Amino acid sequence: MVRPALSDGPARALADRAADPLHDDPSGLEALWGSARAGDRPFDPGELAHLPEPAQRYLAHAIAAGTPLATAVRLRMRGAIRLSRWWPFRADQVIVRDRGMVWRATARMRGLPIRGFDRLLDGVGAMQWRIFGRIPIIRAAGPDITRSAAGRVAAESIWLPSILCGAGVSWQVGAASTVHARFAVEGHPADLSLAFEQGGLRSVALRRWGNPGGGRFREVDFGAIVEQEATFGGYTIPARLRAGWYFGSERFDSEGEFLRVTIDDAAFR
Repeated sequence: MVRPALSDGPARALADRAADPLHDDPSGLEALWGSARAGDRPFDPGELAHLPEPAQRYLAHAIAAGTPLATAVRLRMRGAIRLSRWWPFRADQVIVRDRGMVWRATARMRGLPIRGFDRLLDGVGAMQWRIFGRIPIIRAAGPDITRSAAGRVAAESIWLPSILCGAGVSWQVGAASTVHARFAVEGHPADLSLAFEQGGLRSVALRRWGNPGGGRFREVDFGAIVEQEATFGGYTIPARLRAGWYFGSERFDSEGEFLRVTIDDAAFR
């Protein structure tokens, strides 16, 4: 989530509903999941022999040999999001290779349910959030939102690691138990830095387009600390993590961290 500034208020939002291009558009999560075709090629670690050894080790850890290389994942999650303070949320998310993702959530702020979605779908990013699912409070679209969402999809490839087995991904060994995966999401390049500890994924980081704190959009260090992994259907993925801006600096803990996630279930297709 990019966390843009709120609109001028419910009254203005209601007055603008007819002009809102997202108003009558559902999140698209169910349709996106329904469009995903099942993976049918089994994962063979031997096919990764040309990759740097840390990349081979990570992918063999993340995907069990013989598991179909999925084209999509559906995640059920809960956690907390920081918007001036921490608020609880529950969400479903679908990520589909070559199409994007939809994150549909409900958060509770001062007892009020805030429902909405963030998405990148077929090259177009958008956000829409409403009180009680009716009164718009956040609406955002455009090139900056799309570029930021592309960075998010790149970072969240750790939940669909079969993406990182594709021919469009190049790998390079970094420093101190890290490896870089470079690829593009909807034409936006990403340089994903993956760090490991005792065979498991410890963190993911990249430069992501965003505007933390408001103001102009720019490239900012973004990442997540993986606190726990779990295995679902042959895939071992981060099951508990903390994510946010200014990753790798003291500002991450003091102001950058804005999302804490626990994955309750993951289904691969």
